[in-house]
Amino acid sequence: MFSRRIAASSALALGLALNLPPAPARADDFIVYSPYVIESRNEIEVRGYQYADARPDLKGSAAELSISRGVNSWWKPELYLVEYLKSPGSNGALHGYEFENTFQLTPQGKYWADAGFLAAFERFTSANTPDAIEFGPLLAKASGRFAHVVNLIWEKQVGAGAGGNYGFRYSYSGTYAVSQAFRPGLEAYGRRADHAYQAGPIAAGEWHFPGTTGNLEYRVGVVLGLNSDAPRQTWLARFEYEFF
Repeated sequence: MFSRRIAASSALALGLALNLPPAPARADDFIVYSPYVIESRNEIEVRGYQYADARPDLKGSAAELSISRGVNSWWKPELYLVEYLKSPGSNGALHGYEFENTFQLTPQGKYWADAGFLAAFERFTSANTPDAIEFGPLLAKASGRFAHVVNLIWEKQVGAGAGGNYGFRYSYSGTYAVSQAFRPGLEAYGRRADHAYQAGPIAAGEWHFPGTTGNLEYRVGVVLGLNSDAPRQTWLARFEYEFF
């Protein structure tokens, strides 16, 4: 059953990778989602990015605050309470909310790779900005101290003023576990809508608070533009407090 779910998800995703519309980058564009769900775990997350580029049309930043809980062993809903965006040539402002769901499709370690699926609805408060849905497969593979995660995400505008095309982005993370608190690695991002492709070094890790069920997880780094349409540098940061 799990293999049929993966095949169906992949077929749907590949069939929709057409006619990609331009769209401003958001904090979601610089995250690598894990396919794993831990039952009863609560999470409070803050993440964002900032461009570093001399070109005025490639300046901007974004940040998000979210809360989530593992309802069971395969479903984690997440609510984005604050979404901030500063696009090139405009002032920064709150621009909407999001309800996101992660579904773990396969037991961890049972198959060659672990699979999950992301499905989200975004409600934008900015004028003349249609709402959107996002969806796509989340794949992970661990081998010794190495861990690899790939996301393939499609986006479709919905509601009044919505376009008929699908946007697409991908993200990749590869890390090596020196210790629980330090996992250096590489992340790569591609957004075909604005022809931006980036990759660069990151560091991730997790600290446990003694005497509690709480952990602090971090991920920081910088990705460099691989082509002329991408920002020269994009600084990334993500912090998450996890507890039961």
